[in-house]
Amino acid sequence: MANACADQIFTTLAQRAYRRPVTEADLEILRPFYEEGRSEAGFERGIQRGLERILVSPEFLFRIERDPADLDGGPYTVRDLELASRLSFFLWSSIPDDELLDVAVSGQLSVPSVLRGQVERMMADPRARALVNNFAEQWLYLRDVTEKEPDPGFFPGFDENLRQAFQNETELFIDSVLREDGQVTELLSADYTFLNERLAKHYGIPHVYGSHFRRVSLDGTERRGLLGQGGILTLTSYATRTSPVLRGKWILENLLSSPPPPPPPDIPSLAETTDEGEALSMRAAMEKHRSIRVCKLSFSDGPTRVCA
Repeated sequence: MANACADQIFTTLAQRAYRRPVTEADLEILRPFYEEGRSEAGFERGIQRGLERILVSPEFLFRIERDPADLDGGPYTVRDLELASRLSFFLWSSIPDDELLDVAVSGQLSVPSVLRGQVERMMADPRARALVNNFAEQWLYLRDVTEKEPDPGFFPGFDENLRQAFQNETELFIDSVLREDGQVTELLSADYTFLNERLAKHYGIPHVYGSHFRRVSLDGTERRGLLGQGGILTLTSYATRTSPVLRGKWILENLLSSPPPPPPPDIPSLAETTDEGEALSMRAAMEKHRSIRVCKLSFSDGPTRVCA
């Protein structure tokens, strides 16, 4: 009776871990570990030993996709179970749920109408937030916001709450564009964002109260899209000042997939004062920088040339 119960437990656990139906061969591998653990300290220790074996299996640690035996080097259709894993890790960053596995086992997942239905169901699930978070962090390098340390002498209002608000804003914004099937241009032109009271106060936007994030119109402000969001601005700035050059480079690399060539050698640092020692605005500093002959040539080279 205990052995049958152990088999049932292992079947449930291994099916989730391996993301496929469990075979008799799978159970034969697990049973010796169960028997060893049970002899040491009873049934629960036996289950623990079997679970430990599941968790070190390559079937759990890796997504294994086997090429068809008759593959001639051309494209081929992935198996339904492999497709289920692709979907779940892409949309949820996790394993397939029972419904997705059942559809895959039935061989219906590759049917276009069924596949679309499953994708829509999965996107409506809260676990789909992982797609947005991971996508924003990897594509936009939003995860690097955690490594930025603005100089408190220049930015005394910056703290960890504001840093987290910056990240939440961009993640919620990307999620909104994705779920509402927005145009890609909306990423740069959207006249709305997502704010809580802390972030709204930082932006100088009134009438937003509480810690809850909500959609807020940007009418009456100069902020638009990603380039108006604190997280992106923090990513493309130095500790003491903003950087139009870093920002332009970020746009070229991450949004336009057109990284600029390296700047010419021996470029001087950006001057922050006039020859008389007066402070320059960023616009004035950039204009002065462009007056340097080698920088002037770089800027006139085209939009993909960066001089800093």
